[in-house]
Amino acid sequence: MGYSSPLGAPGAGPALQRGRQIRVMVVDDSLIVRAAFSRLVDQEADLELAAAVSTAEDALTLLASERVDVILLDLEMPGMGGLGALPQMIERAREAKIMVVSSLTADGAEHTVEALALGAADTLQKPASGGFDRDYKDKLLAKIRALGRRPLRKAVSADGPANTATLRSPSRERARIVAIGASTGGIHSIGQLFGALPMGLGIPILITQHLPVSFIPAFAQQLRELTGRETFAAAEGMALVPDGILIAPGDAHITVVRKPSGVAVKLERRPAPSGCMPSVDPMFASIAEVYGGGGLGVVLTGMGRDGTLGAEELVEAGGTILVQNEATSAVWGMPGSVARAGLASAILHPLDIAGRIASAATGRSA
Repeated sequence: MGYSSPLGAPGAGPALQRGRQIRVMVVDDSLIVRAAFSRLVDQEADLELAAAVSTAEDALTLLASERVDVILLDLEMPGMGGLGALPQMIERAREAKIMVVSSLTADGAEHTVEALALGAADTLQKPASGGFDRDYKDKLLAKIRALGRRPLRKAVSADGPANTATLRSPSRERARIVAIGASTGGIHSIGQLFGALPMGLGIPILITQHLPVSFIPAFAQQLRELTGRETFAAAEGMALVPDGILIAPGDAHITVVRKPSGVAVKLERRPAPSGCMPSVDPMFASIAEVYGGGGLGVVLTGMGRDGTLGAEELVEAGGTILVQNEATSAVWGMPGSVARAGLASAILHPLDIAGRIASAATGRSA
């Protein structure tokens, strides 16, 4: 969810390097917000303002004819509102990535998590009065550029080979735990994965999704309803339960330790090399230490490189890493970094990753 380091300085985005501007649409009923975001986009050589509109209905009309790469969407507006219009926006602008920029990202985490599950790629809180400073602008621009970047290779089908990265042989051991890391676009991909994952795998599931603390209860509730599994925000000392899901809280890394009574959660708050909190790296490193070749790691869509260092430790311990392919990722930063490092055993659509997890957990070949 975009808690990685910014991806480039203003005015020097990847789209400009390839001679193609990122077209941005602003959808917000506040004239002040529309004006501020429009000015910001107009000032950047690699960005182009496609439109700035006050209702979701106007946005849907324009999307029928305008090419748009990134949509900055408010959720709370008159009429349909951003949340109600989101499925139609995704349908009409298949190539566009949607970022929720709304006051509801702070007070209405449930609505924002629902939007992310429906397919919005990222979220950023609308700036408070006086909060539209340089740090906020840089963060917003970094997110726009990450979402607006187009793959250098032509997009492939969801179930086709995503790249020519060297693949590693998977572990011969049956998986005894699965740990999933994700960031930008991750909630939607996690939903796809769990929608295809069979019940009764008999192994615990850990998730590190880059989210603020306030979003975790809503995310846990959503997964509980989607999967029918026991799902909780991880707490210090919690026992790992077969088929249970534990989510890293927004203010700590989730790791595991072996105790006489079994494997339990240990929360860590030391800074991670990626700069993310929570970070995928400590999670992977800990399952490498505790489970070795029985550890299975999954890296889904996200900005930055979080997960690569931990994946290296897990692979060195004999474990297996699966990553999401580029064609289905909102941002192929995290999974792409792992794939390019030669640490992945497969590069797949989330639906196919679910099948690999099931095979690994039951000891059957994929």
